[in-house]
Amino acid sequence: MSSSPLIIVSNRGPLQFERDEDGQRTVRRGGGGLVTALSGLVSHRDALWIASAMTDEDVAASEEAGGPISQELDGIEYRVRLVGSDPEAYDRFYNVIANPILWFIQHYLWDISNAPDIRQEEIDAWDYGYQTVNEDIAKAVLAEIEGQENPLVMLHDYHLYTAPGMIRAERPDAFLHHFVHIPWSQPDSWRILPTRVRGAIYEGMLANDIIGFHTHAYCINFLRCCDELLDGVEVDYHAAEVRHQRGRTIARAYPLGIDAQRLERAASSPEVAEAEREVLERRRQHLIIRVDRADLSKNVLRGFTAFDTFLTQHPEFREKVTFIAHLQPSRQDVPEYAEYLERIEALVAVVNHRHGTTDWMPIDLKIYENFYDAVARYKHFDLLMVNSLFDGMNLVAKEAPAVNTRDGVLMLSENTGSHHELFDYVISVNPFDIQEQADAIYRALTMEAEQKRAWSQGLKEIIFSRNPGDWVDDQLKDIEAARGT
Repeated sequence: MSSSPLIIVSNRGPLQFERDEDGQRTVRRGGGGLVTALSGLVSHRDALWIASAMTDEDVAASEEAGGPISQELDGIEYRVRLVGSDPEAYDRFYNVIANPILWFIQHYLWDISNAPDIRQEEIDAWDYGYQTVNEDIAKAVLAEIEGQENPLVMLHDYHLYTAPGMIRAERPDAFLHHFVHIPWSQPDSWRILPTRVRGAIYEGMLANDIIGFHTHAYCINFLRCCDELLDGVEVDYHAAEVRHQRGRTIARAYPLGIDAQRLERAASSPEVAEAEREVLERRRQHLIIRVDRADLSKNVLRGFTAFDTFLTQHPEFREKVTFIAHLQPSRQDVPEYAEYLERIEALVAVVNHRHGTTDWMPIDLKIYENFYDAVARYKHFDLLMVNSLFDGMNLVAKEAPAVNTRDGVLMLSENTGSHHELFDYVISVNPFDIQEQADAIYRALTMEAEQKRAWSQGLKEIIFSRNPGDWVDDQLKDIEAARGT
């Protein structure tokens, strides 16, 4: 690999600064699986991480530093440049375009007979929000690579689709790699966007040398989109590349593994031991769990409806099974998400009223974020429900079986990226088929111990065969090959 500098670029970075009650500056690790995946790379290679400033204190810390901030956290030394954007522009970028429009398109969430309506507000949000923030990030990248030969820039996710084109225009020598952490949907879903907006996204993406996805299916969808939606390009499905006026863009699949060592350390921690006591007190003969963000793509309502159906059709399980749903609030400033959480709470009340007794509540709904509590539940489930409508990967499907101690069974939506790896050892379900999911619950809770043990072992072997380091290494190998170094 060339010794040229590595620049990592994402919307959220690995550090977030705030002020505590005493007015002292505090720093904590940025949230999300992306930070976990890339922190291993930062710990082994000199890298600068460029990300948007999330808080006022992020902006203040960045201004005080006058450049990249050096900060040690959890044993890793980070160099981070936090980029401030106009607050109104960032709100338009994040809350009008990235979420919900791009997220909804790529997870097939729109009820297209009713939404979205693209009005002047959305056009302005694109021109003066999404494009503005992408330009802010691109300018920061260009400033950091100024004077450097053949720099390597690794961009991440759906927030930064147009930044690569802005970087490429100024630095044709840069090697640009872009990893998309969510599904890439089929061509017709992208026709929702105005032609000008859609064209800018694809022009930006094709400025990259390599685009990474979690699965081969997403690669194919991207190639099909280029083939059907763009003029003046040639798509080679066999080579998985798009040839265009600038050269070529390669599409590759890199399934993301989990940091199993971090999970195992957490699973044996005092914090998890404390949380386990409550789990064991609450459990009956059977324990079903789900651990998700309260996101429309996670399909929580159909999961609870399937459990309701299961209890109705199998009354012998009354008072013998508890369903703990650990949901993390998500994007509550987006109206669709606030309404969805209200519908979740209402449905749980209906199911508990219909089936509950004076000393048994079928669904135990927890709405908060706590890593140690989640791991405690991972350790003791008999059935893990992952029934997402569509999911880029879904790391919960890997994390929970990795530390489970009861040969728990995984119900897994066929529309998750992780299904492509784990399907031999899970109960596969169509996320729209409520009866199939109800049947899957019954099958999991009545499965023979020998089969549960075999499946659990099979899952662990697959899950432990890859880690985030492998994910990064595979990308770096392809970058090296493409650069011819």
